[in-house]
Amino acid sequence: MSERRWSLVTFLVATIAFVLVAAWRIPWHPVPGGTPAAVPASDVFTAAQIARANEYTDPARYLGWASLLVSLVVTLVLGLTPLGARLAARLRGWWWVRVLLAVAALALIGRLVTLPFAIIGHHRSVAFGLSDEAWGPWTVDLLKSLVLSIVITGLLLLVLIGCARRWPRAWPAVAGTILGALVMVGSFVYPVLVEPAFNHFTPLEKGPLRTQILHLADVEHVHLDDVLVSNASRRTTTLNAYVSGFGSTRRVVLYDNVIHDLPRDQILSIVAHELGHAHHDDVLTGSILAALGTTLGVGLLGLAVSAVRRGPGGMRDPTVVPLVVALVAIATLLSSPVNNGLSRLIETRADVASLEATRDPTAFIGMQRELDLHSLSDDPPTWSHFWFGSHPTTLQRIAIAEQLGRRMGVPQHAVPEG
Repeated sequence: MSERRWSLVTFLVATIAFVLVAAWRIPWHPVPGGTPAAVPASDVFTAAQIARANEYTDPARYLGWASLLVSLVVTLVLGLTPLGARLAARLRGWWWVRVLLAVAALALIGRLVTLPFAIIGHHRSVAFGLSDEAWGPWTVDLLKSLVLSIVITGLLLLVLIGCARRWPRAWPAVAGTILGALVMVGSFVYPVLVEPAFNHFTPLEKGPLRTQILHLADVEHVHLDDVLVSNASRRTTTLNAYVSGFGSTRRVVLYDNVIHDLPRDQILSIVAHELGHAHHDDVLTGSILAALGTTLGVGLLGLAVSAVRRGPGGMRDPTVVPLVVALVAIATLLSSPVNNGLSRLIETRADVASLEATRDPTAFIGMQRELDLHSLSDDPPTWSHFWFGSHPTTLQRIAIAEQLGRRMGVPQHAVPEG
């Protein structure tokens, strides 16, 4: 088969597999009785709290959009005009050295053009009390993220171009399979190789909270060897918890400020949410979908490159790196509504699992309220949440808690405090 036909077959097979896995593993109707409309913000927060959240979030949102726009424009200019190819052509060395140098150069340019937005964002976070991280540690974290980006993107490009050089026609199928497998491996090892580079983790100390968490794990039928606490307060005052990895690397992690700032019933509520993810193997589901999405993306990439880049070399020449980065950026942006829509359904199911396990909607509502107050979140524009929101909004989550509370015979209504 021709390169174009291999690309089409790779895309179609991976797309069918993606749809089948999503139909099987995604909770399309996660809320018993249907998902209710969001509660009014005035039912949950005072006017002063809403005003302060808007004061921080409105400029932050525009700052994020501006950073995304500038990054995308620079990436497209370098990738879709001869400029990027000329830059890559100036690099010398073996083909794989040129690929890595091109990736590093593009990543550095992208970081530099968005650096003013990052600096302003961090300054505002400190000014509003969302972070107390000094500029030195903040810069170190920024550099770590840059290096991680170069490593991941460099590996992606080495596989793509290496396969194209070894299998000039069948490379989309071969590279798509390899990169899909690497996504699964990466998700498995991420908790033990990458997370420790940014935070320090310690086991939750023995005591009543640990005992109650392990009891919750039994209620939700989750095998839990340990609960880890991250020293996230070194850089943020926002509250969070998460589950990462799968199989033997699965871990439930709490920010240390969750332990310090929330009452025990609210801590149990947030842990029950993460255990809901673990019970349903949501990380594994997300990893499989990401792997299939990567494979179908490689198929699309093959079709796009064959249409845009004609003549000798094609995907086999390291000068294709800027074009590939630009096409991946476009695909990532356009696929965001699908990825985030699926994520919101999974997160909603974890909320339901938390409420059913604890049977304490009061704690759940209080926890959501505190998370919002600590992060100064607001109710985003509908289109923005549709495109970029990976979780239900706080007001949607509280409405779900109230509805399930009534079904459980524990009616609740969130009343502003203070």
